[in-house]
Amino acid sequence: MRQRCISGDSHIDLSWLPPDLFVANASSAYRDRMPYVEDTPKGARWTTRSGLHLGFACGLGATGRPYEAGKQERADRMAAEGLFEDGKRGVRRISEPHLRVIDQDRDGVDGEILYGILGMSERLKDEEASIEMLRVYNDWLRTFCSHYPQRLLGLANIPCHTPEMALEEARRVVRLGGLRGLDMAAASPVAKPYYHPDWDPFWAFASEAGMPVHFHTFGPEFPPQWETWDPATKEGARGAAFACGQFFRAARVLTGLVMGGVLERFPKVKIVFAESGVGWIPYILDRMNWSWDEEFRHTLKLSLRPSEYWHRQCFASFQTEESALPVLELVGLDNILWASDFPHPDGIWPDSQAYISKLFGHLSADDRDKVAFRNAAGLYGLPV
Repeated sequence: MRQRCISGDSHIDLSWLPPDLFVANASSAYRDRMPYVEDTPKGARWTTRSGLHLGFACGLGATGRPYEAGKQERADRMAAEGLFEDGKRGVRRISEPHLRVIDQDRDGVDGEILYGILGMSERLKDEEASIEMLRVYNDWLRTFCSHYPQRLLGLANIPCHTPEMALEEARRVVRLGGLRGLDMAAASPVAKPYYHPDWDPFWAFASEAGMPVHFHTFGPEFPPQWETWDPATKEGARGAAFACGQFFRAARVLTGLVMGGVLERFPKVKIVFAESGVGWIPYILDRMNWSWDEEFRHTLKLSLRPSEYWHRQCFASFQTEESALPVLELVGLDNILWASDFPHPDGIWPDSQAYISKLFGHLSADDRDKVAFRNAAGLYGLPV
């Protein structure tokens, strides 16, 4: 029997967006600085007038790599469903709402939380242009989700260069409506940590608006000396380190929000960590509790033990983490979101139902439904 489910982490990447989206919709002052698609001998790719290359149109993963058969099993599985061949023909199944829900049905999925282009916008290295790029994307996303508002659950991409910029865009998207939460940078370009008092107006607004705040995984930092390494060694090791180190910055953000008092000051705000997995969370909770009990109880103004803030206000998503199964109850079954990560090669589309059965088969039917469906439905205001 099919398990009803909502993916707590899916994507619409730059590579699958309409080719003229940003040039056609940006303000005239920024139009020349927006990304667009150009034809090249190797295929259509996203670029800018400054010569920046942002991946191939309808490419693979967040960076829009060209699909190469035999290199990644999940990419081959998606290719077998015609995803990339359709893309070559201009059929953008990822960013066409009617086709997107067909792919949800193919996967046995009832809805998806949609992460976007925060990381790609920062590659512009142009603060004003990246903010305009996110504004255009957020407006497009509202329209995209409006076709199936119970199934296409978009997150506004929030510029995080300063607290003031973040608050301005958050207010704008909430006023317009149609999106389900706020997606924030887990790393650069944040100039001040999220527990800095200057961020308090943003946290107050997110809390009052009932908008969950999201931090999608971002891999480990690499030192400048990395660039002097042999290219083949560098790229292979870097890819592996990135793929396996996805929880590092999530842990940093979580400890800052808890120990820095954000969750104390704003007890109604909800925090979501996507694709960072859950196996690391019991350790971090234990470590924060020990540090609080032994060292910081009298210096940090917290009314609860650190782990209690997690259970009250935080969520994390995962898709294939078998090592986490013994610790799910330590993380909290109420705090877990299942995810497919579609259409990334780290994901499980179109085999989500098989993975749900494998991962959660040991749970009771009620707990399985909670993790796969009800937690997300409750968090994002969907009927249970």
